[in-house]
Amino acid sequence: MKYLIVGLGNIGPEYACTRHNAGFIIADALADSVGATFSTERYGDIAHARVKNAQLTILKPSTYMNLSGNAVRYWKDKEGIDIENILVLVDDCALPFGAIRIKPSGSDAGHNGLKNIAQMLGTQAYARLRFGIGNDFPRGSQVDYVLGAFSAEEAEAMSELIVIAVDAIKAFCLAGIQNAMCNYNNK
Repeated sequence: MKYLIVGLGNIGPEYACTRHNAGFIIADALADSVGATFSTERYGDIAHARVKNAQLTILKPSTYMNLSGNAVRYWKDKEGIDIENILVLVDDCALPFGAIRIKPSGSDAGHNGLKNIAQMLGTQAYARLRFGIGNDFPRGSQVDYVLGAFSAEEAEAMSELIVIAVDAIKAFCLAGIQNAMCNYNNK
């Protein structure tokens, strides 16, 4: 089976360790865990890997967050991947820091990257792994918070939380979304 794992984030060193790049951070950790390396190709950085019987194409779009759908649609079509085998990794400020929620579909919840993916795929019926970044910001400061770096405490906790997210992705690919939801949501 072929899978497209898409980490959402913004390119450039100024965004590298920001909360909004949680998807890129998780995609990097997934690639590292299976010994894959990224190369720059059309619409983003791509790594190909195998986890048991699952063939993974790991994508970090270079289109910026708000235009991620172009990259997802291109690589879905190029690799011949069914929509039910797409998993988008995204930050979520509605979830407590480090919480993971895997869903088979859903709304974009105001996330412009997810909104663009739905527009380009013509459906919201694609799986997503939402990684909680918390919402510890004053009213009107959401953009600064989301585009800000993780706190020292959060950064210290990230390595363990990222391992859990990577395990959840592998469960999605090897055992299906229901198994991944049962074993990794609310942890």
